[in-house]
Amino acid sequence: MTVPANPNPVVLLDRPAPHVARLLINRPDKRNAIDHAVRQELTGAITSIGDDASVRALVFGGTAGVFSAGGDVPSMLGLDEAAARARMQHIAVLCRMVAALRIPVVSAVEGIGAGAAVGLALLGDHIVVGEGTRILFPFLKLGLVPDWGQMLTLPRRVGLREARRILTAGEPVRGEEAHRIGLADAMVADEQVMACAIAKASELAQLPMDAFARMKDRLTRVSSSLDAELQREEDDQALSLTGDEFREGYDAFRNKRAADFIGMPGAKA
Repeated sequence: MTVPANPNPVVLLDRPAPHVARLLINRPDKRNAIDHAVRQELTGAITSIGDDASVRALVFGGTAGVFSAGGDVPSMLGLDEAAARARMQHIAVLCRMVAALRIPVVSAVEGIGAGAAVGLALLGDHIVVGEGTRILFPFLKLGLVPDWGQMLTLPRRVGLREARRILTAGEPVRGEEAHRIGLADAMVADEQVMACAIAKASELAQLPMDAFARMKDRLTRVSSSLDAELQREEDDQALSLTGDEFREGYDAFRNKRAADFIGMPGAKA
C-alpha cells in the first residue's frame, strides 16, 4: 500500500547544492517552534539522509527567515512524570542521531535561535549567524534546566565560564557576540546566512568522509587518557593509511593537484 505524503510537513527536505541535504523546520506561524511532530519528522528525515550515499553534508535551518523559537512551550504543559520522561527520551533519540552523523552538519541560525534549536545546532559542526541573529537560552526563566545536550556541548564551545554566564543572564546573545565568544563559527549579513551555510556545507562535502568521520568521533567522544587516545589514533590511522582516501590524497600531493575525494573509487558520489 502506498502511504500518502504529508500535505503539511513540519520539516522540509531538499538538496540546495550537490552532495548537500537541507532540513528546514516549517512551522512559520509558530516561529518554527519544535514540538513532537517536528522531532518525529526530523528523526525520519535524518534516517533517510544517513541511508543516502550521495549526501556528504547536511544543513539545518528554518523557513520564513527564522531558525526556531525553540521548544514548543504549550506542548510541555500538563505532563506527569512518565510523560515528561517520554518527552525527554524522544528528544534524546534525535540528539543521538544528530551527534552520530558521520557527515558535516552546518546550522543556519537566521533571525531567532532559542532553547532546543540552539541545542540542535550545537550538536553539529558549524554554526552561521547573522548580524541581527538573537540566540536565547530561556530555560531558567521557565523554571527548567538546559536540555538537548547543552550542558555538555555549550561549555565545549565557549568554555565553562561563558556558558554559565549566558545561561544565567537570560539575555539574548546577538550575532556579533556569538561569533566573538565562539558560539558561532561565522557571522554574515542577515540575508546571507542561509547562502553562507550552504556554501560551507558544500566546502565540507569535499572532505574525505571516512577521515572526517573518524576525526569527528574523536572530538565528540573525548578519550579518558593519553594512552586511550594514542590507541584510538593507532586504530584510525592503521585503516586510513591503507585506505582509498590516503591513496587519493597522496596522489594529489605528488602530482600537485587538488584531491578529489568525491570522484575517487568507492567514494560517496
